[in-house]
Amino acid sequence: MSLSSLVVPLLLAAVAVYAMGKRVDVYAALTTGAGEGLRILIRILPALVGLLTAVSMFRASGALEWLTGLCAPVMEKLGIPPELTPLMLIRPVSGNGALAVGSELMHTYGADSYVGRVAAVMLGSTETTFYTIAVYFGSAGIRRTRHTIPAAITADLAGFLASAFAVRLFFGR
Repeated sequence: MSLSSLVVPLLLAAVAVYAMGKRVDVYAALTTGAGEGLRILIRILPALVGLLTAVSMFRASGALEWLTGLCAPVMEKLGIPPELTPLMLIRPVSGNGALAVGSELMHTYGADSYVGRVAAVMLGSTETTFYTIAVYFGSAGIRRTRHTIPAAITADLAGFLASAFAVRLFFGR
């Protein structure tokens, strides 16, 4: 048995021993936390369903392909392969959708191609912005996202540009 397989059981045991030392009712704390988690889930579920539905409709309508063609000249000027436009459009909205697009790109162009490498780095260095905002802001009851969304989209754009630059720097085109 390796040390890595013991990390979680040892961590749980350490928490239980610490709680016993502090005379905390661990079972009551666990059930209270589980109840709060369910309440939060019920509060954010409508936003998540709406978000996932919108992503599916966007892909099925053909708007994604149209927007990809529209953005191709800009992508080339920025040094980003135009084939990655669907990934850049889907990634801020849906992690699963982005993984599907990334998988398609790697299957089509190869995982070791420039497009495949940039797609992999983009998937690892950017966030599902709108999903994260919906979950965290929804669970905290925050309604105003005035500065959050522009800042997060700017960070995503920086991540996309840095991904293409890093792959070009370390692997070439």
